[in-house]
Amino acid sequence: MKPPARLQPLIDEGLIDTVVRQLMSGKEAMVFVVRCGDDTRCAKVYKEATQRSFRQAVDYTENRKVKNSRQARAMAKGSRYGRESQEAAWQSAEVDALYRLAGAGVRVPKPHNFHDGVLLMELVTDAEGDAAPRLNDVVFTPEEARAHHASLLVEVMRMLCAGVVHGDLSEFNILLAADGPVIIDLPQAIDAAGNNHAPRMLLRDVANLRNFFGRFAPELLSTQYGPEIWALYERGVLTPESTLTGRYEPQLGAVDLSSVMREIDDARDEEAARRLRMAAAP
Repeated sequence: MKPPARLQPLIDEGLIDTVVRQLMSGKEAMVFVVRCGDDTRCAKVYKEATQRSFRQAVDYTENRKVKNSRQARAMAKGSRYGRESQEAAWQSAEVDALYRLAGAGVRVPKPHNFHDGVLLMELVTDAEGDAAPRLNDVVFTPEEARAHHASLLVEVMRMLCAGVVHGDLSEFNILLAADGPVIIDLPQAIDAAGNNHAPRMLLRDVANLRNFFGRFAPELLSTQYGPEIWALYERGVLTPESTLTGRYEPQLGAVDLSSVMREIDDARDEEAARRLRMAAAP
């Protein structure tokens, strides 16, 4: 196919030889299958502008570092330079998270390069060598659902031990590779220790896994792995090998009403987004 303009600089630099086809297009990026020497990889081309609510942007970017005070002021004011800086920071967050998590042994696509708003990384494939499907496109037996749910909880713990919370983990950003699930789409990844919203987002990530796999193995719907994982993390005893029970007894204390309302808002937003995705599906 004719190379998109955004990929031409990578071809000129010798990072890409040919563009095979477009793999997908989302609100934030387009992904292409490309050839790099003897390897087949994918190139994630970030769009010039993305649509995110201000509340979500603030939650995800809390305590993220920027290059200098000028950038910080511009991002706060919402100037053109500030928006460009914010977009660059959003893209860099995914690149940084991929390298960090790949180094920690988390099952994410291996990153190869980041050049001019294009992320070059491993193409995740199925048993036939084709691009791996998203979990949402696969039907599981109860046994498969339980196995994949358990393996993804380990990945969540491995991520948390590396200091990262995905922030938007669901069946729509996990691929089913030949050897098991692979986590993708990390521009909203947050620092577990440096972001006050990390506990809420971790609980939501784990709840999304529970609710999805609970469609195939209903007994998972009554589990409480999220609070259990975060409690172990807060106590400083969490490891990727931690034994989980799925049970959690919360300590009684004052109710943080604002956090409760935030959870309700998030659940409402997630359901609305899910309905839109389902309505748009062919």
